[in-house]
Amino acid sequence: MTDLLEKVLHSHGGLDNWRRVNTIDFRLTFRGAALALKQQPHGLRNVLVKIDARRPRTLITPYPAPGSRGVVDNGRVTIETDAGVKTSVLDEPRKTFEGHERQSPWSESQLLYFVGYALQNYMTMPFLLANDGVRCEEVASHEEHGQSWRVLKVNFPSGIHVHCSEQKVYFNEAGYLVRNDYTPDVSRGTASHYTFDHQNFDGFIFPAHRRVVQREPNGQTLFTAPSIFRLDIESVVPS
Repeated sequence: MTDLLEKVLHSHGGLDNWRRVNTIDFRLTFRGAALALKQQPHGLRNVLVKIDARRPRTLITPYPAPGSRGVVDNGRVTIETDAGVKTSVLDEPRKTFEGHERQSPWSESQLLYFVGYALQNYMTMPFLLANDGVRCEEVASHEEHGQSWRVLKVNFPSGIHVHCSEQKVYFNEAGYLVRNDYTPDVSRGTASHYTFDHQNFDGFIFPAHRRVVQREPNGQTLFTAPSIFRLDIESVVPS
């Protein structure tokens, strides 16, 4: 483990404390310009999300409408009624994105898969970086917004549901995650994911607001352009 990762884990609440967490519950609004391109313009509004901190499982209620809920369990996508009656099952969702272009529409199950695995990653970061098989290497620091950010280049093992196998993660002087660069396998284009308004929830640091913007080939981000995605998170309860 690099000294930067050790600092980051401590700043976000500590790895030993995290290992006692089983679930994370929170309320989410998810929107952005890319959703209109995917013919899912409404996104997710004020939904309840439960993340399993020990295994890749995300529950979203309601989804896609009141009276039903969505589950992403180790890549398997299920939409079911509140009574547990399955109305849609997708076993290998990642394969359904093959051949997609930037404006290819997403089904409700595809959107659920994307949001489900993404939230699992976002809400377990940076502790996700301490998992077996994840390789981290500190690279050159980055100057942005008048600050100097330390950077980890991360390689995730195959078989884990992430945006892409190689990513960059940026941390400010306090050790808080402030930016994450990736090129999602399931959608076209490069992205930079910024985090804001870091808050303490039961001893752990989570950003309350997230903004994803386009990143140019030279690494410059289109920070003043419309957001690809925006995430507003509140009432986080780790337990």
